[in-house]
Formats: sequence, structure tokens, C-alpha cells
Amino acid sequence: MSPDEYCQQKAAASGSSFYYSFLFLPPQQRRAITALYAYCREVDDVVDEMRDAGVAQARLDWWGAEIDRMYAGQPQHPVTQALAPHLAAFGIRRDSLLLVLEGMAMDLQQNRYLDYAMLARYCHNVAGVVGELSAGIFGAVDPGTYEYARKLGLALQLTNIIRDVGEDARRGRVYLPVDELQRHGVKVADLLAGRYVDGYLPLMRFQAQRARRAYAEAFAALPSAERRTQRPGLIMGAIYATLLDEIEREAFRVLHQRIALTPLRKLWIASRTWWFGPAFGRAPSR
Repeated sequence: MSPDEYCQQKAAASGSSFYYSFLFLPPQQRRAITALYAYCREVDDVVDEMRDAGVAQARLDWWGAEIDRMYAGQPQHPVTQALAPHLAAFGIRRDSLLLVLEGMAMDLQQNRYLDYAMLARYCHNVAGVVGELSAGIFGAVDPGTYEYARKLGLALQLTNIIRDVGEDARRGRVYLPVDELQRHGVKVADLLAGRYVDGYLPLMRFQAQRARRAYAEAFAALPSAERRTQRPGLIMGAIYATLLDEIEREAFRVLHQRIALTPLRKLWIASRTWWFGPAFGRAPSR
């Protein structure tokens, strides 16, 4: 199996919505973004799948060294071997890849976020930076496009957090800011136990409103001249914004189940957005 085939399998096997945004790209861009996505999946899996925090940190340290080897022209892993040919062509910076690692390491160091400022820093590292890298691969030139990419990354991550509240709680993690839980009368113990208490629905509506503002701000920041080249990111935004609407229609009942869109629906949204542009982001829907 070639490095590119390894990354392709990693992307397809994950079932992620990101896969659908790659389908319409020219071959070089598709290979580059698939390798970048595979890198993010590899380091995220380290945190999610390894029970021993010390072992997980050692594995993240290995990835830090592997990034150095890649930039020195000696990558060892199939993902870095696939990513290496695209570093110069798409301006993929070492410090950006290391920031992603730093964000993953935050999951090993803490499982609560006291306020939104702390959560926003985490979101920037694990999603905003990836948005910037992706925008570069898609052909960003205008600085405004990178601002769009950071905000879109934030919106996607906030949607992930809403979708995964129950799943994360079962791993002992709570990403909803503690001060906002307290303001709505929801205890961490309620989430860990999967209890839909009285303040839960207002709390989750507040989280959804924040995510929708991020989608709207992202779209507003994207220069009109670069909307065509940034269509893969807009596809992601359209899929995730639709998912957020679906979660809200289900009254945010995510503590005991995972709400998701079907592959066919994702493909339909991707095709519609590629040809006609996104329906999300022009104004907050609520």
C-alpha cells in the first residue's frame, strides 16, 4: 500500500464529513488535503484510543519528532511520507502542525474548561489551525480567507462539541465551559450521568447560537473572489450547519445517542454546495 493509499483509507474509514469535501478537488490538492486530514486523525486517535496518558504523551512526542524528520526530508510514517511532497507547494508550516499536536496534548492535561476563553484556545489549535492549512491547500491568497478559515474551524469544532457531549462525557471529558454550566444550573455530574435536567436545553441552545454566529462570521470574512476556490471548506460548513440544525430539531438529545447525517444526505449537500454555494452563514438562522 502506498502512502497516498494509506491516507485515502484513513479518510474513508473514518466516515467523517471531511471526506465529502475532498471529492471534487483536482488530484494534487486532493492528495494534499487527504494527507493533512490523515495526520489529524492519527494524532487525534492517540488521545482517544490510548488509556494511559503517559503512553499517549510519548506517542504525541514521537509525532513531534516525526514532523521534524519530515521537514528534514526523512519521514518514516506513511502519513508524513504522503504529506511531505506538498509542504512547499501549499505552504504547510511546521509550527502549524505542531500547534495541532499541542491542542491534542491539551486533552491529556485537562478534561474541563473553566470558561469560553480557555475553550476557544483549544478550538483554535485543533480546528482553527487546520482550517488555515486547508485554506492554503485550496488556494487562499487574500488574508481575509485565512480569517474565514479560522472562524469556520471554530464553528465546526463547536458543532463537534455539541454533537459529542454524551460521548465525551462517557470518556470523562466535558468541553462545555464550566461557568456556562453553572449559569444554566447544569452540573458536570448531570452530563456524566446522562441526565437531561431542566437547564440542559437552554444551555445547549446557547452553545448552538454561538456556533451559528461563528458560521455567519466565517462566511462574512470570506472574500467573494475566493469563494470558488474555497468551496471544499464551504461544503464542510454546509454539512455541519445542517447537522447542527438536525441536532436542535432533536432537542439536543445527544447524551445517550449520536445524531448524524446519512452519507447520501452529506453527498447531496456537498454536490449542491459545490455547484450553487452554501445556504449557511449569510445570517444566523435563530
